[in-house]
Amino acid sequence: MNKTGSLIIETFESRVLKNNPLKDPYIRDFPVYLPPSYFSSPKKRYPVAFLISGFTGKGIMYLNVSFLSENIQQRLDRLISAGKMKEMIVVLPDCITKYGGSQFINSTATGKYEDYVIKELVPYIDSKFRTIPESRSRAVCGKSSGGYGSVILAMKNPSVFGLMCSTAGDMAFEYCYLPGFPNALNGFEQFGKGHKGVENFIKKKLNYDLPKPGYYHDMLNAVGMASCYSPNPSGFRSKGYNFDLPFDVHTCEIDDKIFRKWQNNDPVRLVGKYSGNLKKLKLIYLDAGIRDEYYLHAGARIFCDKLKKKKIKFIHEEFDGGHMNIPYRFDRTFEIMSQFIKN
Repeated sequence: MNKTGSLIIETFESRVLKNNPLKDPYIRDFPVYLPPSYFSSPKKRYPVAFLISGFTGKGIMYLNVSFLSENIQQRLDRLISAGKMKEMIVVLPDCITKYGGSQFINSTATGKYEDYVIKELVPYIDSKFRTIPESRSRAVCGKSSGGYGSVILAMKNPSVFGLMCSTAGDMAFEYCYLPGFPNALNGFEQFGKGHKGVENFIKKKLNYDLPKPGYYHDMLNAVGMASCYSPNPSGFRSKGYNFDLPFDVHTCEIDDKIFRKWQNNDPVRLVGKYSGNLKKLKLIYLDAGIRDEYYLHAGARIFCDKLKKKKIKFIHEEFDGGHMNIPYRFDRTFEIMSQFIKN
């Protein structure tokens, strides 16, 4: 058996994304990792994990090589060689949007990215590669927005993803998003007052120009999340953009009606609604750093406490770290996943 796996770049043409509102590409490239024995054992089938990206990320970025840091192929090869991880196929989708990310949900402002993953990519991978096409052998995992997407995709589609792993996934939105709203408004006002500032930011700064202005991440995060959680297609005509922000664009006062739309997508508020689905999952694993800058360790604690009250099994861990530069936690993700995924 080879000691290293293989990477294949797949090109997939999506029907679901073809007419997406932002005119983002509907033909996308994404990597697929095939384990070391894949070509030497032509009759063997493998479990599969979808490793989804955080905000502003896409699958191919996991291939980056940097000084003293592994890319995803090196990490998976090492874990398999050391016996810490089962051999499995790992899919690295591209679900990025013009606004930075899709949160892996269906939105009238960005596109149907849940359908893209569930109805297109999963069947495509099962048809193209020797997977074990069963939920108990199919996992979804990720960090930050990828962690959020993992929770949402699995809790809504347990017949597709039977295992879910989330590292510092977005949840408890009043903690992870609200603190950034004043900075976002300050940033928008560099480009104009009110809706015009938001419109100008989108038109002038969502591009390759560098350096980026101050508060850039807060602005982009507000735009990206609003496009997913509070879409408003008619907003193009009235405001110049197709979503509603959850705060007043002049005073920054929270708009409770809009923010409730956000909260309707918050995993900590969805446990009751999807408790039956969550009980079907073979693995629920969450971890977060105790110094997470977006307080996502608090969100994970709240989420797990709600699972406990519903008598839903889970594994919850914390580590001494923050939100950034923590891909090393994927070691633990694949180690835990390998204990539960069926091959």
